[in-house]
Amino acid sequence: MFVVGCPRSGTTFTGSALGSLPGFVDLDEVTPLKAALPRLAALPEAECARELRSILERVRLLGLARGLRGVEQTPETSFVLRAALSAYPQAVGVHVVRDGRDVVCSLLERGWFRSANESADDAGHAYGAHARFWVEPERRAEFAQVSEARRAAWAWRRYVSAARTAATVDVRYESLRDSAREIADALGCPEERVADALSAFRPDSIGRWRHELSSDQLADVEAEAGDLLAELGYTLSR
Repeated sequence: MFVVGCPRSGTTFTGSALGSLPGFVDLDEVTPLKAALPRLAALPEAECARELRSILERVRLLGLARGLRGVEQTPETSFVLRAALSAYPQAVGVHVVRDGRDVVCSLLERGWFRSANESADDAGHAYGAHARFWVEPERRAEFAQVSEARRAAWAWRRYVSAARTAATVDVRYESLRDSAREIADALGCPEERVADALSAFRPDSIGRWRHELSSDQLADVEAEAGDLLAELGYTLSR
């Protein structure tokens, strides 16, 4: 199983919950795969699929996870999900979609797109205002010039747009506990077990954007991702 979506969208909770199901194992974010994804995303699909499977099979072997259904939850797998599902034809791609404005709040809190952030993630990818591999080539220079809120909204738009083109099932963060049947059907698992795994979900952060985003930040978010927010049914108002 590949659990994908924009960072700060609930992929960690969802991956961990589904990885606790009998017969499954939570692989977390597979660091060697995460490190390779910017390069893999530029490869032809068949070549990407071969390399992705080679990386994951080494991890499964070293982690003694053979015989179990692995749950991989690296958000950047969103950009190679079609290749991932080609590499594992029996796999399921679960895309977790969260209100982009709440995602922006969480990303601002983390500071991953902040100009002054000179640190890096566990795969060695630098944080900061520079353009990532998923930024449109013709807009790379622009990315570093816009506000941090707009960069965060840009990330949400690109991750969601990529993941939803290949996902087996899309689920909403806001109604995650109500998605058990849909996920269970996709996985071929008893619904009650999936429901139990998702029961620990807490909706406390839903709608935080209403009191955390300034008017300028909200305007930047809507300028960058308003069309997709509206398409997904997220009302563009406070």
